[in-house]
Amino acid sequence: MSIRLDGDKTGAVPGRPRRILRGPRPERVPSLVGTACAVVGLLDIAAGVFPRFRHSRMHSVAEVLPGALGPFAAALAISAGVLLLLLAHGLKRHKRRAWRAAVVLLPAGAVAQLVYRNSVIGVLLSLALLGLLLRHRGEFAALPDPRSRWKALANFVLLGAGSLGLGLVIVSSHPARVVGNPSVAERLEHVLYGLFGFEGPVDYAGRVSWTVGYSLGALGLLTAVTTVYLALRPEHPAARLTPEDERRLRELLARHGGRDSLGHFALRHDKAVVFSPSGKAAVTYRVVSGVMLASGDPIGDVEAWPGAIERFMDEAKAHSWTPAVMGCSETGGEVWTRETGLDALELGDEAVVHVPDFSLAGRAMRNVRQMVKRIERGGYETRVRRVRDLGDAELERIRRAASDWRGTDTERGFSMALGRIGGPGDGDCVIATAHKTDSANSAASAASAASAYGDLKAVLHFVPWGTDGMSLDLMRRDRSADPGMNELLIVAALQAAPRLGVERVSLNFAMFRSALARGERIGAGPVLRVWRGLLIFLSRWFQIESLYKFNAKFRPRWEPRFVVFRTTSDLPRIGFAAMQAEGFVTLALPRPFARRAAAGKPRPCAHPEQVRVNEYDRPVPRPVTALSRR
Repeated sequence: MSIRLDGDKTGAVPGRPRRILRGPRPERVPSLVGTACAVVGLLDIAAGVFPRFRHSRMHSVAEVLPGALGPFAAALAISAGVLLLLLAHGLKRHKRRAWRAAVVLLPAGAVAQLVYRNSVIGVLLSLALLGLLLRHRGEFAALPDPRSRWKALANFVLLGAGSLGLGLVIVSSHPARVVGNPSVAERLEHVLYGLFGFEGPVDYAGRVSWTVGYSLGALGLLTAVTTVYLALRPEHPAARLTPEDERRLRELLARHGGRDSLGHFALRHDKAVVFSPSGKAAVTYRVVSGVMLASGDPIGDVEAWPGAIERFMDEAKAHSWTPAVMGCSETGGEVWTRETGLDALELGDEAVVHVPDFSLAGRAMRNVRQMVKRIERGGYETRVRRVRDLGDAELERIRRAASDWRGTDTERGFSMALGRIGGPGDGDCVIATAHKTDSANSAASAASAASAYGDLKAVLHFVPWGTDGMSLDLMRRDRSADPGMNELLIVAALQAAPRLGVERVSLNFAMFRSALARGERIGAGPVLRVWRGLLIFLSRWFQIESLYKFNAKFRPRWEPRFVVFRTTSDLPRIGFAAMQAEGFVTLALPRPFARRAAAGKPRPCAHPEQVRVNEYDRPVPRPVTALSRR
């Protein structure tokens, strides 16, 4: 017993100093260095803008890049602080370019501090941070993200606006030295001149004008240099699905497409793909805001899924992207979590209708049956056909109608949307259309004739799901048509399914469906009832409950869908990236000259409060549900 205790003591005491001298764990260095750069960057900006803070002891302790005395040092502190803020995120993401920039800046900052301030503490902190970067350089091996030239324009707009705002603060931060009382317009003019290196209309007493001039010039130079760098660096365009990739995916879908109802959506042209070493499986994805976002299950042979998933994870690690999967099935979630160690969370349920079991008879289908009969009596008829059976003129008319009936300028969809109608190779897709017949009254007929699309009133588009199924892609309708168009077309598609050789039809995705269903049952606990109440409250904007109720009308079989993620802290970022991919959040630059609808007129009913997606009696806002079809 005593020997074991002595051994513990002799082994434990030297271990602590050894751990301290060893420093932080390598995997934590990028996050630590990135956070330190962000904090120091903010302090350097504050030191360059506010004179009192520049001379405080806190800045001399926390400063890593120069924030020294004199106008040149103040300008250098501001530009260095902005650069550090720009580098911080790249360092946290293990980016090699950010590491190179930090390695160059830190020694320069140490020398500048020694020359301008004689700050030994600042020099030591700079060298300590530099030592961490050099010692753990292997942790910063991530490749750059795919980018385009538009990033240069975005940098100029955003950084220019930030420089303009910060310049106004700089010009106004010396009230005691300002000569006269310049107006806001004169101060703004002074900032604009200063960013280009010229003297503005605002006068200062003493050497303050030098400080302001150097600071504004540094901001302008920083904006110009970063914009020129982004514009002239080698092009890294965003990944696109190549014709060869599409051919290989179609071959996999022809053999294994019946496994997942979302398989055909892998053929979107704005997705990239990684194949397994054997080529028998593939994972399609898109990178959004640093998140490598896959959707649905891998394509191909289940036995080859691990190889494709491994390639996916290697690609994410090489670029330091956050891996995530939206809307995979239970089988897919099990394979993902087993092969990668990721976690899974139930996101909702997919509504799947088994065609042989579908019937409008019975009390449960009474509401749908009555709505369909009422619409048919109103003079509507339906047609359900394969895309290959439509003529070019009619197909083009359907495309234009679907585009103009969209109601928003941004095309939505990623996980459960193909993004096109009638493309090459999509002849097996199914289109259901609703038309106003000649048996309607004369006023309705006149209005129909005056319509830009004649008697066409609603469109549903389905993609193949193997050889015996189809999956709903989008629902569009003329906002002037009678309510119930979507119900009418879904019933028509289900009734025509046997003629098309279809035995199963996948409808919309209902987010948090199980929570809504369990929360309304007798005996539900208080936590579940509160959660259901919150979902109902959020349905005012996101249409969570209404999508569930709309799908439930057709008595479907509910198939759970999952989101796969690395850590819980990644969920907000993954959710935001998914909303961007689906088109609900747009961070692109405005396009003032974008082509509008026919004759340059806005699309009908573009206001979101006038959109009625699921044909209820009252208008509801378009939902922000990541996997709902449009």
